[in-house]
Amino acid sequence: MDKKIGFIGCGNMAKAMIGGILGNHLVEKENLMASDKAEAMLQEASERFGIAVTTDNKEVAAFADILIMAVKPIYMEEAIRDIRDLVTEDRIVVTLAPGKTLSWLEETFGKTVPIVRSMPNTPAFVGEGMAALCPNRLVTENGMEEVKAIYSCFGKAEQVSENMIDVVTGVSGSSPAYVFMFIEALADAAVHDGMPRKQAYTFAAQAVLGSAKMVLETGMHPGELKDMVCSPGGTTIEAVRVLEKNGMRSAVMEATKAAIDKAKGL
Repeated sequence: MDKKIGFIGCGNMAKAMIGGILGNHLVEKENLMASDKAEAMLQEASERFGIAVTTDNKEVAAFADILIMAVKPIYMEEAIRDIRDLVTEDRIVVTLAPGKTLSWLEETFGKTVPIVRSMPNTPAFVGEGMAALCPNRLVTENGMEEVKAIYSCFGKAEQVSENMIDVVTGVSGSSPAYVFMFIEALADAAVHDGMPRKQAYTFAAQAVLGSAKMVLETGMHPGELKDMVCSPGGTTIEAVRVLEKNGMRSAVMEATKAAIDKAKGL
């Protein structure tokens, strides 16, 4: 890609994204720049990736063709006001902040700017993220492909309508926490019956990883894949019976709905 990419905010998610971009050779390190108020964050990024860093957001805004605003929602307005005079219609602004709608972003910029809302998740840290992308009317098809190319460097990315962004928060943005709890519970059960904890985490995590890969790569319905494991009168169907008795599906649905409702209120 023949574009310069800038990051305002250089926290964990930004570093995961930078690592994926460089690891996939999307652009050279000379075409990356990041800013942050915390000099320790910048020093780490400079030493780890060899990219240009600065404490001045304006410097990044002037540098970047694609400007990724990786700041928390409470700091978004301040960050936009700091750099909006430098952002022109030939740039693309990408945001990561939940709750900040396209209309709010456009109003805060106070002018017509191509903007893409995004919702990534933490598995981006290991190159297996899932991101939703939602462009405003000013983002061209080519511009959208460039943003998708960035997000594809650390997982999968799909375009969604803006009314689905909050749903994405519940189903992929927050759900790694639910999955970690499931893995921990599986491992706890194994430890209870004598397996060393480190080994229990390996068995549990690999089972979850492989199961997810089967859903993505076979194209089969999750229920069909479940039925393949449930032999008549066997151990698996006995475990499934207990999970159903204790409301596993309902608990997951209610938790996800709670996350979605919370996102809508931000």
